[in-house]
Amino acid sequence: MSVAHYENFPVASLLVPRAVRPAIIAIYRFARAADDLADEGDLPAAGRLAALARYEGALDAIAAGTPPDEPPFPELADAIARHGLPLAPFRDLLSAFRQDVTTVRYASWDLLLDYCRRSANPIGRLMLRLYGAETSTHLVLSDAICTALQLINFWQDIAADWRRGRLYLPLDDLARFGVTETHVAQGRCDDAWRALIAFESARARRLLESGRPLARALPWRLRLELSGVLAGGHRILDGIDATGGDVFRRRPVLSRADWAAVTCNALFPPRRHRVRQPEAAT
Repeated sequence: MSVAHYENFPVASLLVPRAVRPAIIAIYRFARAADDLADEGDLPAAGRLAALARYEGALDAIAAGTPPDEPPFPELADAIARHGLPLAPFRDLLSAFRQDVTTVRYASWDLLLDYCRRSANPIGRLMLRLYGAETSTHLVLSDAICTALQLINFWQDIAADWRRGRLYLPLDDLARFGVTETHVAQGRCDDAWRALIAFESARARRLLESGRPLARALPWRLRLELSGVLAGGHRILDGIDATGGDVFRRRPVLSRADWAAVTCNALFPPRRHRVRQPEAAT
């Protein structure tokens, strides 16, 4: 099958049980299409919010047993009915996408985490439901991984998000390290900027690693899939660190060699990835 991708990480690969692949693809198509409504095209903010409201209405229709005919809703409705998926995670995703339209700065780490709770964590929670692995402990571990992946994507895409008028770096972290928005506007990579990005990279690594026990708790095929995701996240962070935080001139992406290393780490995962702590990150 053709393997779809969401940001950096594989979706519905051959490691995933065949019975749940259609549902995973339906979930990601919904998420991708709704995210694009918030991010892509030339619609003004009011038009984007109206389009997202139509997606919210489609969820209401699915709940009422009358899903819209246009994609991605028939496939999504089938996945929800077949696997007993809750609607709350989908509504959380739409809430985050609406926030992308209306909120372009985050004053604090806690506010950014709240955004990640709705923009990323619902995907992991839906996967656990599909895999029959939804326990309170697993949900916490999944949330950590999903939030970390969202943060990694933010740090990777600082320049692209700036062009959209957004900045996901917490403003209180900028102030703490003596960084201003001018650094981003000018692509200035001085000592202050490098210290800030090293701090954010290490924080994302710690969060990613805190979810690693989930991989060891899953059946072997899913363990390989999740181990690959963890390795991919670390590899992107390695790329960010290797540039000294200069994501303006070199956006880290996974090369063929990186994917080979990801595969190796998925097959033979470390018990715990070593996380270097920058001096400034206290």
